[in-house]
Amino acid sequence: MQTIENMPRPEIILVADTVAREKNIDRDDVLEAMEIAIQKAGRSKYGFEHDIRAHIDRKTGAISLARYREVVESEDQIENEVTQITLKQAKAYDKNIKVGEFIIDNLPPIDFGRIAAQTAKQVIVQKVRDAERNKQYEEYKEKVGTIVNGTVKRVEFGNVILDIGKAEAILRRDEIIPREKFKNGDRVRAYVLEVRKENKGPQIFLSRTCPEFLIKLFVSEVPEIYDGIVQIVAASRDPGSKAKIAVKTDDVTVDAVGACVGLRGIRVQAVVSELQGEKIDIVPYSDDKAQYIVAALAPAEVSKVVLDEENNRIEVVVPQEQFSVAIGRRGQNVRLASQLVGCDIDVLTEEQEQERRSNENKVRSQRFMEALVVDEMIAHLLIAEGFSTVDELAVVDLKELAEIEGFDEDIAKEIQARAKAFVENRNKEFEEKSKTLGIDEAIQNIEGLDRDMILTMADKGVKTIDDLADLAADELIEILGENTVSINEANKIIMAARQHWFDEDEAQANKE
Repeated sequence: MQTIENMPRPEIILVADTVAREKNIDRDDVLEAMEIAIQKAGRSKYGFEHDIRAHIDRKTGAISLARYREVVESEDQIENEVTQITLKQAKAYDKNIKVGEFIIDNLPPIDFGRIAAQTAKQVIVQKVRDAERNKQYEEYKEKVGTIVNGTVKRVEFGNVILDIGKAEAILRRDEIIPREKFKNGDRVRAYVLEVRKENKGPQIFLSRTCPEFLIKLFVSEVPEIYDGIVQIVAASRDPGSKAKIAVKTDDVTVDAVGACVGLRGIRVQAVVSELQGEKIDIVPYSDDKAQYIVAALAPAEVSKVVLDEENNRIEVVVPQEQFSVAIGRRGQNVRLASQLVGCDIDVLTEEQEQERRSNENKVRSQRFMEALVVDEMIAHLLIAEGFSTVDELAVVDLKELAEIEGFDEDIAKEIQARAKAFVENRNKEFEEKSKTLGIDEAIQNIEGLDRDMILTMADKGVKTIDDLADLAADELIEILGENTVSINEANKIIMAARQHWFDEDEAQANKE
């Protein structure tokens, strides 16, 4: 004979199935909500301090209610007398029971009164709502990185709230293309930037200004990109004004740029229309970085590209009449090109580059003349061969020096001997001055600083690594003298000096 609490309750299963179907959530979520409701009702009847658990049979709907008491070793381990019991006491119920197991006392069925029924309803409603939110979160989390369509529901403080089907999404005002205006009922396409899980439901953040939106629009408009024949390597945007994308293909029969433009520009024009007239430059990608940079700076014509791999900078030389085209309005063209290639681009006119190189050569020439006691002609010959410091001359293979036009082995030996003598004397003098001036040893290990620079800084009061770290880049250049280091090199030196601050902060944080 079945006990009352174990009697089949098919109506429970029917209700769970109905709610799950209506709310489009899992039936187990509904049954778990019912179990929590029954547990709450049981605790309100028998005492909230008790560990009372309910279970609904997933096939028959039969309800069982029980009190659980955890078995502990001894009385001194009991933290709650209502929910725990000693092993000795538990043996009276079950001789084979072990510590950590539970004594389970079945309880009679509950007569649901009005308050208990109301509590059960509230729990079920809340659990169903939570299940709906979790389902929404999981569904839209999968949509991150895709484009969704929505209808404007309302506009709040410049932020646009969109109805995207089963949820609302936020298009923040800083993610809206400038001069773009929306009103209720407008249809909007946007990129799913982020989905956050919050108590009031998933928060879905959209964007129409990120480069990824531009990329996804091209994926939807260009079949060759969708099929993987053409790849978008990089993209940069000044939303609402101008954008650049770099494309490539491994198929020699396909024109990557032409595929993106389309017949009579129909494909690119579809993207331009969606982005409120944003002009788009489609750049052919090249593994040759210099060639890639030239393409990225189009429509400007480039005379020369100088790569500085160490500092991740690029120097581009253009004719005077092309300078404004290369820079673009408010620096837009060079900024977008820099973002596209992933490093800083400095644009110089041919006259500026010639003047700068002339100044650099003048400084180097003067150093060679003073250090080696040679005339200007020999100094210029050394510079023309690519030598920039006396230290390089001191260690270079003698044959390489002898091969310089106008030099012979005797001249090469004499120059190298003078270079070695100068370096030796300078190092000795540096050691003496370091002690006299009190130059911090740590500052001598900063990459990018030579000994002449360190002595120059010491004469100006910069003697410790902290003194150097406190400087701004323009201050360091002023101390060392123009044409000694570039603004980028100055920044790199200062950041190296500041590194010990970051290391100390990290060590302190780990200690705490």
